[in-house]
Amino acid sequence: MPTKKKKVPKTNKKRTEVVRLKTAPKKKPSVRRKKKPISEEKIQQLVNRGRERGFVTESELLNLIPRIEDDISGLEKTYERLRENNIDIIESIEFLKEPAEVKDGKKKTDKIPFRLEAFDNVQMYLREIGRIPLINAQEEVRLAKKIEQGDEEAKQKLTQANLRLVVSIAKKYVNRSRNLALLDLIQEGNIGLFKAVEKFDYHRGYKFSTYATWWIRQAVTRALADQSRTIRIPVHMVETISRFTQAKRRLIQNLGREPLPEEIAAEMKEPIEKIRQIIKISQETISLETPVGDDSEESMLGEFIEDKKTAGPTQVASRKLLRKRLNEILYDLSPREQKILEMRFGLKDSITHTLEEVGKEFGVTRERIRQIEAKALEKMRQHKSSEKLKGY
Repeated sequence: MPTKKKKVPKTNKKRTEVVRLKTAPKKKPSVRRKKKPISEEKIQQLVNRGRERGFVTESELLNLIPRIEDDISGLEKTYERLRENNIDIIESIEFLKEPAEVKDGKKKTDKIPFRLEAFDNVQMYLREIGRIPLINAQEEVRLAKKIEQGDEEAKQKLTQANLRLVVSIAKKYVNRSRNLALLDLIQEGNIGLFKAVEKFDYHRGYKFSTYATWWIRQAVTRALADQSRTIRIPVHMVETISRFTQAKRRLIQNLGREPLPEEIAAEMKEPIEKIRQIIKISQETISLETPVGDDSEESMLGEFIEDKKTAGPTQVASRKLLRKRLNEILYDLSPREQKILEMRFGLKDSITHTLEEVGKEFGVTRERIRQIEAKALEKMRQHKSSEKLKGY
């Protein structure tokens, strides 16, 4: 007889499954790619462009060398070629602000303020930070532990090792402001880097560069908001103006014309009063020394704005004529009467005096001064030249 298979009783215990963990493949040591040298053709194109105008802009140089902080030798090579050809380097914003004028068939490039010294400083700074060795993730953690214990040297080392990160972020914001050049943006980014070093928590497991990027970017954007305008606008208002500009640009594309404030308000879903306030705040300030017209003398804008506090030529002439005619009448009064009227009405120094002050000056009572004043005024009314004063 065939033997029956014994049934194995079911147990409540769950079967333990053996899971084979896949061992992570060992990472190959990262081989740093060799930097491709800047092609001679691109450098020559930049030089040719510079020869035509007498200068190149910072933006053109940054486009030629995208990772300028990692390619100091390429920068120096390009910089040397520009020097050999007497080509200057200027800030891009100033080139856009004051383009070369053409007059009598000749280009006038002498009005563009050159910034060769400023770029010398950038080159020196990049060369200096290029000598500082980079650190890996393990070294970051080791330094972070020391910083936690209050080691100032470790804090300095971690900061210096990430200065190139600041340059790579700051250069993206070039030309956003007339008041902040590349070096200024780098300085502001460095302030953000210092904060990141102080607040970095290695226990969370992320890289320092990932954390620091946010602090650097925040410092640079805050500086642009604070310093890009002559009159500072709060950061929250800068963001609102940015949304307003984007909405306006969309409406211009859709409508093919400048949108009305009511249309922008509907697009942004904001009240019309707020839109009018944004338009008012977002206006750029204009210098009173802005040149006006094409004449060689270059009249300034301030020369065309009336100063309401200052008397105009007509008023000055009228006052001189009035004083002359008053003096003709006063000449026929006694010296005492002349002096009293001059003090009472400020005819000499534009400062009026009370009856008491005039009385002390002459050593009489104020009532006596009032009587002399009334008598002198009556004489002036009866004077033959008094008719000439009625027009004033």
